[in-house]
Amino acid sequence: MPLDFTAIDFETANSSPASACSVGLVRVRGGEVVATAGWLIRPPVGHDTFQEWNVRIHGIQPEDVIGARSWEQQLDDLTGFAGSDVLVAHNAGFDLNVLRRACEATDLDAPPYRSLCSLAVARKTYRLESYRLPKAAEAAGFGAFPHHDALADARACAQIVIDAARRVGAADVDALAKAVGVHVTPASTMVPERAVA
Repeated sequence: MPLDFTAIDFETANSSPASACSVGLVRVRGGEVVATAGWLIRPPVGHDTFQEWNVRIHGIQPEDVIGARSWEQQLDDLTGFAGSDVLVAHNAGFDLNVLRRACEATDLDAPPYRSLCSLAVARKTYRLESYRLPKAAEAAGFGAFPHHDALADARACAQIVIDAARRVGAADVDALAKAVGVHVTPASTMVPERAVA
């Protein structure tokens, strides 16, 4: 199988994992980026307060999402882009938890995605003082980017997995996980993690 996956990154409006306000998606086929997409999201009702800390991190203001589509309105586009791919994220537990919790908040069934954590991959691939996304992406040959821009973060995350697979000669996501000693997480066993990206 080729190195196919979709990298994903969410930004949230507040400390609630259901408060998705932005998503970035990067499709990789055969180890090459072939498509990207990203958009603002109006967070689910009850999870739509923007906390100052979050705004300082990503720069998204409440007024920026007033005209954005709601979680319910955009979920089909998200799943249509990702298809049945393994989702790759830097601290995947956080991003997959956002997906699951936003679905719960809107009474939707969460799509059953497998996931691979690029943070875990980076820790097994590089020797760095910090494995935060900018540092890990730099080690993977990805230049400076606007960290906490969801699309830029997803692109950086994709580069880490592409580079790690190249370094170990892995043909696909499962082979990469096995080679570096991490797991591709089944959808049914996702455990939320605290955000560290």
